[in-house]
Amino acid sequence: MSPRESATRLSVLIRHNALLMLREPGPLLSRMILPLAFITLLRPLYVAAQGPTAGTEQAVVGTLVTFSLLALSISGSAILAERIGRTWDRLRGTPLHPAEMLIGKATPVLAALLAQQLLIIGFAACAFGLRLPHPVLLLGVLLSWSCTLLGLGALVGVLVRSMGELSAAYDIGGMLLSSVGGALVPLDVLPAWVARVAPASPGYWAARGLRAALHGDAHTVLTACVTLAAVALACGILASVRLQGRGGRLVTL
Repeated sequence: MSPRESATRLSVLIRHNALLMLREPGPLLSRMILPLAFITLLRPLYVAAQGPTAGTEQAVVGTLVTFSLLALSISGSAILAERIGRTWDRLRGTPLHPAEMLIGKATPVLAALLAQQLLIIGFAACAFGLRLPHPVLLLGVLLSWSCTLLGLGALVGVLVRSMGELSAAYDIGGMLLSSVGGALVPLDVLPAWVARVAPASPGYWAARGLRAALHGDAHTVLTACVTLAAVALACGILASVRLQGRGGRLVTL
C-alpha cells in the first residue's frame, strides 16, 4: 500500500474515533474537572509541609501524574469497546495494518491527554502562581508522558476481557504506579524500599521529568523523556503484536 492510501485510511480512522469519544464525554470531562478540585483541596497541605513554591509544585506534579494515569481508561476503553462490539472481526478482511488501527485510536486520545495536562498546568499557573520559566522542556515531558500513557492504555485494552477488568487495571495500576513513583508523596518520606523500586514505575520518570522541567534541568528532562519514550515504544509494539496472528492478520481478541 502507498503512503497516500495509508494516510487516507488513517484520517478516516482518526475522525471516526474522535466522534466516538466526543459522543461519550463523561469520562473525559471527569478526568478534566477532578484534578482541578484535587489541587485546590490538597495544595494547602503540601504548602504547609514544604512551603509555597515546593508545595505548589508537588501538588501540581502529583495531581498531573496521578490523574493522567487514571486517564488510561480513555485509551483502554477506546480499544476494548471495539472488541466488545466485534468491530475487530469486521476489520479482519480489510487492508488495515494493526499499527494503523492503533494510531487511529491513539491520535484523538493523545489530544485529550495533552488537553488534560495543559489544563492542570494552566490552572495552577493562573490560580496559584506556578512559575513556568521553561515551557519547551515542560512540553517535551508532557508529550513523552502522553505517548507512554497511550502505549500502556493500548496494551491494557488488548489484554483485558471486560470493562470490569479494565476498570480494575487502571484504578489499581494507576494508583500503584503514581504512589510508588513518588507522585503523591515525596520519595524521601516513604520507606527506603519504595525509593529503590520507584524507577521501575513510569510515573517516577514522569514526576522526575516534570520537576526537572520546572527547574530548567535539561539533562534530567532528556533522561526522563528517553525512558518514557522507550516504555511507550515497548508497550506499543506488544499491543501491535497482540493484534496480529501468526500470518500478520488481525485476530479476534
